Amino acid sequence: MNKETSEILVRTGPGTPMGNLLRRYWVPILKSSEIAEPDCPPVRVQIMGEKLLAFRDSSGQVGLIDEFCSHRGVSLYFGRNEEDGIRCAYHGLKFNRLGECVDVPSAPQSCSRMGIKAYPCIERGSVVWAYMGPPETQPSLPEVEWCGLPESHIYVSRRLQESNYLQAMEGGIDTSHVSYVHRYEVDVDPLHQGTKANDYIKADGNVVFDIEKNAFGLSLYGRRNGEPDSYYWRVTQWLFPWFTLIPPFGEHALGGHVWVPIDDHSCWAWSINFHPGKPLSGQERADLDAGRGIHAPCDPVTFRPLANKDNDYLIDRVAQKEKRAYSGVFGFAMQDASLQESMGPIQDHEAERLLPTDRAIVMARRMLHEAVVGLANGSEPPALDGAAQRVRAAGVLLDRAADPMEWAKKHLADGLNEPVYSV
Repeated sequence: MNKETSEILVRTGPGTPMGNLLRRYWVPILKSSEIAEPDCPPVRVQIMGEKLLAFRDSSGQVGLIDEFCSHRGVSLYFGRNEEDGIRCAYHGLKFNRLGECVDVPSAPQSCSRMGIKAYPCIERGSVVWAYMGPPETQPSLPEVEWCGLPESHIYVSRRLQESNYLQAMEGGIDTSHVSYVHRYEVDVDPLHQGTKANDYIKADGNVVFDIEKNAFGLSLYGRRNGEPDSYYWRVTQWLFPWFTLIPPFGEHALGGHVWVPIDDHSCWAWSINFHPGKPLSGQERADLDAGRGIHAPCDPVTFRPLANKDNDYLIDRVAQKEKRAYSGVFGFAMQDASLQESMGPIQDHEAERLLPTDRAIVMARRMLHEAVVGLANGSEPPALDGAAQRVRAAGVLLDRAADPMEWAKKHLADGLNEPVYSV
């Protein structure tokens, strides 16, 4: 990828072409539990280079406003969350969740000109979402499957990743790496172990790919040898612009990710596990709380993983040699993050030499770039209709003569009305 295109895709701050595009979608900003109670302490939120403040007002409504007071630029994080608004601790100006200034003690007549930026928020799937684009173009609500499930059925975490969102997200659509970096972990991880999928993945690293462009983004078909009369197909879904749905393993919970820029050098890596038709068990929640599966143990305040670049991700060279951890790093999340962060905060895309297994990455980049150019020329971005997100990932054995795309049109296009296809 040339430098010009790379610069467009990785820069997401206010007023940038990619920033303008991503702001046309609902953005996950924090877990609802982080502002659990009315008038609880506010939380700093940085998204796409904007420093914001999230809070829950006295009526229980969520607000997302500029972090800084319009008077002297003081951080409202140090303010008082009370009586349906945030009151600045410096001079007492008060702002409601709409960003309106409702009180200026020293000059009440100035309220109308002291308002600050605010973004509308919703809560779905135990997550607070914000819309940061033009008010007149607010899209329909997200309908990714886990958004519509009861709290008992889902588990959501987020962690800080110290790299650009693009190279993090591209790891989520790179299904070929599963045969390598995760090949030993799958045997012992409680969210993956004991499945035929593990056997097929470890036995066949020569993955054959088909890719289908569709209304929501891309369907990625990774083919491995299965049984003598069948292929094992892993169908990964990339939902434009930043969601991935991971093919399930056996009876274990389904999974997915969202990759949201904090700034150009870091992002929030959201990880979600869920059962469509039943609550997560107590043991599953205990394993997820421990950072197993696609989650990671993190500092509870900063959400920085305990295994990070400052301690070489706790790499264990003995475990690497003994084939207990392919890269020496433990945990799916940090196995991926360690490699993605090793590229640098922003990958040098001009230096990469792509392979046939990178076709999905190339197509996703092209779709993002085309959408940026289209928006600049007055065209509406793709995948704004949440109903198009009603798809599901799958792992399935199909007859060697079967067409996986035709199978997916029947069983995954409106996947929420189908059984879970897993091996």
